[in-house]
Amino acid sequence: MQLQAIQKGRFTYLWEDNHSLIEQVILSCIKDRKIVDEGHKLLVQGEAVSSLYLVESGRVSMGVTARNGRVFQLGTLECESQLFGEMEFFTGYTCQMDIIALEAIEIAVIDGVLLQQALQLHPHLSLFFASAIAIDYQDTVEIFTRRMLYPIAYNIAYDIYHQHLNDLPVDGFGKHYLEAERFGTSDRVYRRAVKELENLGLISKQRHTIKIENLDALKKYVEQK
Repeated sequence: MQLQAIQKGRFTYLWEDNHSLIEQVILSCIKDRKIVDEGHKLLVQGEAVSSLYLVESGRVSMGVTARNGRVFQLGTLECESQLFGEMEFFTGYTCQMDIIALEAIEIAVIDGVLLQQALQLHPHLSLFFASAIAIDYQDTVEIFTRRMLYPIAYNIAYDIYHQHLNDLPVDGFGKHYLEAERFGTSDRVYRRAVKELENLGLISKQRHTIKIENLDALKKYVEQK
């Protein structure tokens, strides 16, 4: 979730009026600041979470590894005052995803006990967390559901079209095998699906980039499913 005024949802007006208090409360719970290197895991799948992490800027990736070794990458995120570990803070569950720094970034470590005490003093701020978590949850479930219910080629086309519209909650990767993992498949199947879209005249592939060749046809392909 972002430590910023939420621009959508039922209680939007509250965040605009109370954002300075929200920010003040979170910042008061910071117990350490440090710079971590590229590849550092802020949160580790399956591990207990005792602290939350605030990343003011920098890019991270989010992914899940199953016991059979298969990997699903949710995508990458360009952080803007992004808070990680908030769901585990409320549930007490172990971490569901690896959150990995894709570059050297500065992180602020937020003490879970201090945050709990702060929310007890300002219980209405829990409404901010509830709203932000609900929005992130629905965005994530939408991604997972679409990946499960639609063919790989459709999911790639959908992603390309909405990346063009710049309205997706997460971004992709520059490497093929990571893009394949983002669509829950192998590199070979991913390449075949991209080729299918090329043969339809919707896109063209140029080295490590994909270019839209027919935006109207791509839009029609995505919206007719």
